[in-house]
Amino acid sequence: MKTTRPYGTWTSPITSDAIVADSLRLSGVAFDGEVAYWLEGRPKEGGRYVLVRRDPSGNTADITPEGFNVRTRVHEYGGGAFVIDNGTIYFSNFTDQRIYRQPADGEPQPLTPEGPFRYADLVVDRDRSRLICVREHHSLDQEPENELVSIDAEGNATVLVSGSDFYSSPCLSPDGSQLAWLSWNHPNLPWDATSLNVANVDDNGELGEVKILPHKDPESVFQPRFSPNGTLYFVSDRSNWWNLYRWIGDRVEPVFPLSAEFATPQWVFGMSTYDFVDEQCIVCTYTQQGNWKLATLNPHAKTLTPIATPYTSISGIHASGDRILFLGGSPTAPGAVVWLDLQTQSVEILQQASRLYVDPGYISTPQTLEFPTENAQTAYGFFYPPTNKDFVAPEGEKPPLLVKSHGGPTSSTSSSLSLSIQYWTSRGFAILDVNYGGSTGYGRDYRQRLRDKWGIVDVDDCANGARFLVAKGEVDGDRLTISGGSAGGYTTLCALTFRDTFKAGASYYGVSDLEALARDTHKFESRYLDGLIGPYPDRKDLYEARSPIHHVDRLSCPVIFFQGLEDKIVPPNQAEMMVDALRQKGLPVAYVTFAEEQHGFRQADNIKRALDGEFYFYSRIFGYEPAEDLEPVTIENL
Repeated sequence: MKTTRPYGTWTSPITSDAIVADSLRLSGVAFDGEVAYWLEGRPKEGGRYVLVRRDPSGNTADITPEGFNVRTRVHEYGGGAFVIDNGTIYFSNFTDQRIYRQPADGEPQPLTPEGPFRYADLVVDRDRSRLICVREHHSLDQEPENELVSIDAEGNATVLVSGSDFYSSPCLSPDGSQLAWLSWNHPNLPWDATSLNVANVDDNGELGEVKILPHKDPESVFQPRFSPNGTLYFVSDRSNWWNLYRWIGDRVEPVFPLSAEFATPQWVFGMSTYDFVDEQCIVCTYTQQGNWKLATLNPHAKTLTPIATPYTSISGIHASGDRILFLGGSPTAPGAVVWLDLQTQSVEILQQASRLYVDPGYISTPQTLEFPTENAQTAYGFFYPPTNKDFVAPEGEKPPLLVKSHGGPTSSTSSSLSLSIQYWTSRGFAILDVNYGGSTGYGRDYRQRLRDKWGIVDVDDCANGARFLVAKGEVDGDRLTISGGSAGGYTTLCALTFRDTFKAGASYYGVSDLEALARDTHKFESRYLDGLIGPYPDRKDLYEARSPIHHVDRLSCPVIFFQGLEDKIVPPNQAEMMVDALRQKGLPVAYVTFAEEQHGFRQADNIKRALDGEFYFYSRIFGYEPAEDLEPVTIENL
């Protein structure tokens, strides 16, 4: 029999200690022949990223020795930090950002010299005994310079391509005679407009005339890749949807038109949504209505054959013969490195993001939600009702709602299992995870809803989603909260400042002053606000009008802030200005800082502290008593 207790006071086995105890950040899957590799970000090791190898016999071993961290800081977000060729590993080491060469069963040795350089998107040019990669050159007196370079066996670098603001995704044709890559320039981001370039490569490794493939303006191109016979494929949103195309002769040909997205926003390097099994078979992933699917595609017969899996989040597709490697997440199981046999369609899980077993009676299954928003539009999200097999709320009580606004803002949330979300729902909170206008996965037009409207469309969608659930009788309209990190933190602060829907909120390294962000951020995002707000300083009026820091007089509810003190993307002064303003106004406010953390928290103790701290903060604001003892957070003006 269930025990009757108010929402927020339920006992849950999904504790912050359990979440971080064996949790991993899985990424960077790759094949080297039949050997599978992946990266594990380990909070218990200070967030260090370790490369792990799994051979066909099932033997698994760490490859990265202690003292090394496989992570690059190109674009600050990184990705594409390693490549493997016949057992030899080349990787970017986080501490010094040098490339290291690690022979099979050997120790890493530095390949590139010390200097103000960072490297990403490594490609092995075996015929010429060199690497090709993106290099970012940092100096004190100017914006970092990005280039495509080759690096020979002695670590000497030669610039292959320069002149554009950004480069990514270099790929060689199977015979090594052609190189393709993406480039783009300020103020565009890669999901706004990119160019697909291709050039012949001579025996000495020099590039011939660079050809830019025909494209629309604007058009976002993603993941160029050569087929086994040398045909160049890529993903483009020229039809509104990110679909697969190929370059045949002198024309671009759609491979399989579909109202679906075969790509994601290129926040990091090394992303992959498709790979070639052979010339007649592409294994791919695509998303519709926020859920990802796996399929094989015959590009010549133009047939798409779905593969049944339990996964609703799929990324990092790589193929080696009939074996497929990817990252998969489902609504009821932790994210995992998955090995799939195409012939038998059998699945083997090589690693899970968490070893924590949770009884299904404590798991809230997400419900796909469509709801009306401004201008007769529809917005989307996932609704998680409170779920705990041991407890029920008193009759007539409605649960508090936590609205989550994802970061980016050009990003999306998914329905795959998040133990951090289940932490809340198993204690009696409802969660609405919003894919507001501007999110990816719903076509370019939906993505463009946020153009010039950041701080308006996203905020309206979060507020309207909460009101929709109140009107349906699902949640308590007097206990609506909102939380978000980075750009989601900005949406949170705007919602708390410019709307009266929410009663409290939490900002994780969120933006409060758009002008400060425009003046003090890294190169990759330095012109991002041109498209989201308007050019600065020409539209200084809009930056002031949409910056919560200038409108604290309109903010009348409690807020808690979490901030890494080494954050270069949203520096600590963003939070500190807001905290000071709230302090002076006399509103309840808490400020929790973490030394040695950057943009996002990677250390176990800090992840635990933030999760428990937000729950504790709301307990003091709404007057419920948590079932467990939580480390108190200092709340001023309470």
